[in-house]
Amino acid sequence: MLTYNRLKQNRREFLALTGLTVKEFKQLLPAFTQAYERQYPSTKTLAGKKRQRKIGGGRKSHLQGAEQKLLFVLVYQKTYPVQAVLGALFDLSQSRANAWLHLLLPILQQALDDFGVLPERKPHQFARHEQRQSETKEFIIDGTERRRQRPKSQKKQASHYSGKKKVHSDKNVVIVNAQTTRVGYLSQTYAGKTHDKKIADTERIAYPNETMLHQDTGFQGYAPGVQKTCQPKKNLDRVS
Repeated sequence: MLTYNRLKQNRREFLALTGLTVKEFKQLLPAFTQAYERQYPSTKTLAGKKRQRKIGGGRKSHLQGAEQKLLFVLVYQKTYPVQAVLGALFDLSQSRANAWLHLLLPILQQALDDFGVLPERKPHQFARHEQRQSETKEFIIDGTERRRQRPKSQKKQASHYSGKKKVHSDKNVVIVNAQTTRVGYLSQTYAGKTHDKKIADTERIAYPNETMLHQDTGFQGYAPGVQKTCQPKKNLDRVS
């Protein structure tokens, strides 16, 4: 069984399975604990009814403690295993793993928001979101793809097929602070064939006035109203 106390002894494996260092995990844990206690107070059951007996009575959970709950949901988010595999890792049945995911995923999202690291999803709010951050306004914009199951519809297959990755995929555009590597903006999800610039044009992102934006050649022609854009030039030299 995968446990926090065992996994934290191997820092490389911890990072590979959760996407966080042990230090980052400990920083997120208080926000996750508080979000969980707000949603599921100790005076009530998970169903929201008044508790008839003290905490600890009845069958013992395999996800005891906030550390184990946070580890469970982070492993799912980072590795995205099928629920039967996730259950096997934490000594749970597939149905119990499914039930815990439905409970904990909203808690994780709320904790990340409370902790101030949840990226902005509304393009017109990005400038206001970044003005609250005490960081330089130097950003990198890029497209990111993730593999998905091949759609049954031939039309959808064509729209989701990424010639670059040679797989069917979904795509998002992200904006990252160049110095802190914090993800400040995450676009809506588009079919993998959609061009990076087209997504950025569609989103119509509002940037802070003093923004310096770094972009690659996938954003050729993208010129938002920022202080400065930096883009490498394509090498047009050909070997004869």
